[in-house]
Amino acid sequence: MLNTFQQVDHPILPKPTHDEGSRQEFTKSFKQFIQQGLLPGLGPVFGVRAAKAFEREHGRAPADRRDIRSAMVKDLYFQHYAAANRIAQELLWESTNVTIDRELPELIEKARGLSASAKGQLDLPEEFETPRYVTSIDIHCMPGGYAGAVAPDDISTGALYDRGVYLYAMGYMGPFNDDMGRSVCNYVNRRLDGFKPKRILDLGCTVGHSTLPYKELFPEAEVWGVDVAAPQVRYAHARAAGLGLEVNFAQMNAEETRFEDGSFDLIVSHILLHETSGKAMPRIFNECHRLLAPGGYMIHADLPPFDNMDPFTQFILDNETWYNNEPFWGAMRETDQVALAKAAGFPPESIKFDTAPMAIMEFVAQQAAGYSQDASAAVSDREFAAGEYAPGGGWEVLIARKA
Repeated sequence: MLNTFQQVDHPILPKPTHDEGSRQEFTKSFKQFIQQGLLPGLGPVFGVRAAKAFEREHGRAPADRRDIRSAMVKDLYFQHYAAANRIAQELLWESTNVTIDRELPELIEKARGLSASAKGQLDLPEEFETPRYVTSIDIHCMPGGYAGAVAPDDISTGALYDRGVYLYAMGYMGPFNDDMGRSVCNYVNRRLDGFKPKRILDLGCTVGHSTLPYKELFPEAEVWGVDVAAPQVRYAHARAAGLGLEVNFAQMNAEETRFEDGSFDLIVSHILLHETSGKAMPRIFNECHRLLAPGGYMIHADLPPFDNMDPFTQFILDNETWYNNEPFWGAMRETDQVALAKAAGFPPESIKFDTAPMAIMEFVAQQAAGYSQDASAAVSDREFAAGEYAPGGGWEVLIARKA
């Protein structure tokens, strides 16, 4: 599917000039060229050249993604692909930062005003220790990472993430960058038999793009988004206010929040697990179990485990670990998350992996008018057949229910 969505404007989204916007659109198109023009060539290169060279050298065929990598890194085609991918990633952040640097004082003032007028709470403790696994690396090459700050009441990395994620995903996260949240909302509507949570928590919410659909789907619910990065939380609070939604945001660590036991009926996360450490992940599962009321659901939307795919696909996806500052990407995909959920106290029969169909693909298939939770009502009620949409099709979700 050729993406034609443009990102929807809101009061604190950075506003590029004509030239800045052209550069940003170039980076999005460059990434699409890499995905559609260069990536498909890796399979034939491996089969025709790299695998045979590996077998001559080692006397056996490549057995796993590590063998495939050792064969491919020597090939000029793969080197060209990997370099182009890294350059595109750095370009998208750089082209966006030019706009943010020019507008930052104005953006900060707008965020302050929006937050002051918001009905939703903003909880930023005076003393908060951001985990080292977040601060020690510029995750996915984003300058400053999630938590970098350059000014009082800073929102710069939040603004960078909001615009940058749209470019990184080539628009496939939807015009509000909220496809994961909308997709999980549709899954809840479709599959959880009339489940109507009264309190909802989104862990690792960044700028709240995936948080807001839950307030749309469950307007009477109290919705919270938490993140360890203050610039993300400030931006998320102002962004929600600018979009007219009453959602609460707080700077908290998903490993140990400040909420009381049994506070929530639904706890979700969206691409949190592959950006947290191996030591933190079991603590997050334990915290989810503590925070859930009896009968409440934990749903983590992320990337499928490696054991569900062939070694070459594993190799392709693991390039993020090697070339995009995603140190936990591969390790997360090898972690037994079902075992972690069991150890946290969730009943084994309640734990499963499933697929939440991508909302944006469903909208295209249905030729839906508009991209909103209201417009998705008919879509979320119908039956879904796997493989019906392309590319991709769905988000992997780990689901568990507290006894």
